[in-house]
Amino acid sequence: MITVIVPHLNQPEKLELCLKSLASGSLIADEIIVVDNGSESMPRSVCDNYPNVELMQELEPGPGPARNRGISVAKGEILAFIDADCVADPAWLQSARMRIAQGAEILGGDVRILHRVSGQPDIWEAYESEFAYRMEHYIRQQGFTGTGNLVVRATVMAEVGPFAGIGMAEDRDWGQRATSLGHKIDWVPEMVVYHPAREDFSELARKWDRHVAHDFVLFAARPMGRLKWATRSLLMIASPFASIPRIMRSKRIEGGGFSKLKAFMGLIRVRLYRARRMLGVLLFADKTGGGLENRWREKP
Repeated sequence: MITVIVPHLNQPEKLELCLKSLASGSLIADEIIVVDNGSESMPRSVCDNYPNVELMQELEPGPGPARNRGISVAKGEILAFIDADCVADPAWLQSARMRIAQGAEILGGDVRILHRVSGQPDIWEAYESEFAYRMEHYIRQQGFTGTGNLVVRATVMAEVGPFAGIGMAEDRDWGQRATSLGHKIDWVPEMVVYHPAREDFSELARKWDRHVAHDFVLFAARPMGRLKWATRSLLMIASPFASIPRIMRSKRIEGGGFSKLKAFMGLIRVRLYRARRMLGVLLFADKTGGGLENRWREKP
């Protein structure tokens, strides 16, 4: 039995697309649990269109607590996690079940950018096509995968424990706890979900505010952590130019040379913003990151 768990916050139109993709897959989940995380209006009219969808609510802020709420009532031996703004490839669950049947415990799949106009990415679609959702790198180099495309045996989830709250990068924390216990995360490139790019820079800024806050807490606790953080902040300013060969070789950016130029321009803006935030949290905030981690829930 497979249970799909979907955290949701104020995205009913995108949730509709997500549930529609799950309903049209080559393998249909036995149950889908949508956990609303404090939306202005519960997406009941969306969920009621699908007979195998149960809608719940979790008011503790953060996708981690929302997922934990779904886990607490899930009946499946296999737990699959996808975000409300993602669209599942038709073979998503079929690919996952095949790998689990072969003995895998934890699976991380590919996350691709969902373009508004096929083959004609805007600046943020071009940028995120190459620089966002680097799941293979995270799995092979850092011991975790994104929770927007994660499949795990329920027994392993019970052993590793729940996802962390809003004050921590819950996907990295959970994955690294799992690998520290000896569990392997398998990279499954055919297990694909599609994620829309951020629509404007303010959405990317909120994302990086959260990551900067999380990373600063980790660095500040280490020996010479603040000095290393300062060095990393300054290197961030020059880093886009080192990425030019990567952009030119990329097979993930659709649309040719002009799209790759867009990706480079987006990268410059993002890296300069990150450097400014990193230096700001070092100079003006305390070791908690100054509350930046809470900005991801704010409206533009």
